[in-house]
Amino acid sequence: MTHLIADYLPWLLSAITIWMTLLAGNMHKSAWLVGLGNQGLWLIWIVATGTWGLIPLNIALWVVYGRNHLKWSK
Repeated sequence: MTHLIADYLPWLLSAITIWMTLLAGNMHKSAWLVGLGNQGLWLIWIVATGTWGLIPLNIALWVVYGRNHLKWSK
């Protein structure tokens, strides 16, 4: 199972990241929720592959996307 996650999840992660960036560029309110969900998938990939150096980025993006979602929801 780890092999499938390591090999195929990056393709989905890339697609979702591009989609989220387009949503944000169009000022769509759900962009940041999509980003938050994507960070959950990134965390799965990080743990499955042992790529621990990406944990700080993952945590930072959880905070930034959560903040942006709260600001854009007002």
